[in-house]
This record gives sequence, structure tokens and C-alpha cells, in this order.
Amino acid sequence: MPPIDAEIALAEMRARREQVVETSLTPAWYWPAIGVLMVLFVASVESRIGWVIAIGSILYALGLSAVIIAVVRKARVQVRQDLMGVRGALAIAAFALALVAVGLALGFTLAALSVPFPATLACLPVAAGLVIGGRYLMSYLRRLMLSRPLASSR
Repeated sequence: MPPIDAEIALAEMRARREQVVETSLTPAWYWPAIGVLMVLFVASVESRIGWVIAIGSILYALGLSAVIIAVVRKARVQVRQDLMGVRGALAIAAFALALVAVGLALGFTLAALSVPFPATLACLPVAAGLVIGGRYLMSYLRRLMLSRPLASSR
């Protein structure tokens, strides 16, 4: 095979991988949607009013279902686990754990200080963390997946 043909084939493989990676990442609207749904759900539960909790729970379930269906329909491909690797999985886990830690620490602190609606107030920075951090997480995962070698270990 002439070197130019090999170079063209590699360029095509890189372009297709980039297309798969771009298609598989969560869209930018995903993070704000999850943040808003989370805050509304927590606020409805924290209201302690039965009908507000019921409506909030139903809206949360419907909204989350709609978000998931939209993301699944958009993602026509699924990323192989070896493309993301352990570093990608650890980044996702660290992101989630950091947000949970912030939310719990702030919520318990606000509750100890007898601040009204401590869980809802604690969810606000967590939702902001989803919106801001989600964009950075997706950027990191994109770079990570595109940096992997084209050849598989299979």
C-alpha cells in the first residue's frame, strides 16, 4: 500500500472516530435540564405539602424521561468502554461524588443553622455545578477519547 493511501485511510479513521465521539457525548442542554429538574423536585419534596410533592414528583419523572429519551435518540452510537477507559470512568465518578459531597455538606450545614429550605438551597450550587462542570467534563471526555490510539487491543 502506498504511503499516501495509508495516510488517507488513517485520516478517514480519525474523522469517523471524531464523529462517533461527538455523537455520543451528552448535548449542552442536558446539564441545565437535569439541574432544573433536580431543584424543582427537591423544592417540591421540601415543601412538605402532599399535592406539591405529588405534582413535583410527576413532573420530575416526566421531565427526566423526556431528557433521557431525547439524549438516547440523539446518540445513534454507543461508545465502547475501552475508548473512555478507566480515566474517563474515574472522571465521571469524581464529578458525581464532588457534587454529592458539596450538596450534602451545604445541606447539613444549612439545616444545622436552621435556615429554611436547606436542601433546596443546597441544590442550587449543585445544579450550577452540573451546568458549569458538565461542560468541562464532556470536554475532558472528548479529549480523552480522541487521544486514544486508533488500533484496538482486540
